[in-house]
Amino acid sequence: MDLSLLPQALVSGVLASGLYALVAVGLALAIGVIGIVNFAHGEFFMIGAFLAYQLFVSFGFDPLLSILFVAPVLFLIGAALYASTIRFVLKAPELNQMLLTFGIGIILQNLALMIWGGDPRSIGGVPYRAVGLQVGGVSVGLVPLGSFVISVLLVGGLYLVLARTPLGRAMRAVAQNRVGAGLVGLEVNRVYLVAFGLSALLAGIGGVMIAVIQSPTPTVGLAFTLKAFAIVVLAGLGNIRGIVSAAMVVALAESLVATMVPNGDALRNAVFFAIILGTLVYRSWRRA
Repeated sequence: MDLSLLPQALVSGVLASGLYALVAVGLALAIGVIGIVNFAHGEFFMIGAFLAYQLFVSFGFDPLLSILFVAPVLFLIGAALYASTIRFVLKAPELNQMLLTFGIGIILQNLALMIWGGDPRSIGGVPYRAVGLQVGGVSVGLVPLGSFVISVLLVGGLYLVLARTPLGRAMRAVAQNRVGAGLVGLEVNRVYLVAFGLSALLAGIGGVMIAVIQSPTPTVGLAFTLKAFAIVVLAGLGNIRGIVSAAMVVALAESLVATMVPNGDALRNAVFFAIILGTLVYRSWRRA
């Protein structure tokens, strides 16, 4: 184990935690407000990445500017999927809900394969992609740093919306008691639609940023679904406030294993399963 790599691993983990939190907070929003576990969440992330790629290739859109287009499109896709499918299974058994979202994810993934193929798609020629800072022996890329800052601002903005706006109060009321919220005049279905649209929007913005950091494929959503689930389980299902700290733990664990452990890059995805298993076992032990 080369301890000289430890500072770089820590910095890389911290920078990745912002993007992980952004993706996970969207999943937590769907679970906490609507009460549905969305296995298609990673596919919204994937669609955001490919839309940014297509806008760059077809029109020369800078990926940062493409967020202004991708965000509303992903909101509309999420809202349309909720209105056409999700709302009909809200009172169905949880297994039915999971199977529906899993099926939606497979459909979206295969549509992406048909449109863009299975090869990685890279956004090349962006001038700031290769720019980095050297602080001591630690390298900080401009794109990961920018991704971290944007993600933190968006997650913080969501917290403010939930805490201080009428929409946020409506979401919290519906999350606590759907029937009671309906009795006091809240349009529960409309709140659910907006929450699911926001969930897709946040994932899509995360996809735009990953399109610049790496070359996405139609299966990239699965890896980020695993990361988001690990973070949500660690924070507590539906606990949006705990997402940032949980994302930091997961990102640091992944970075340390990938950097410090021999052949650690091959174990990267195992970290998320270990976190989910360890958290569930610990909570079961606490309840016993």
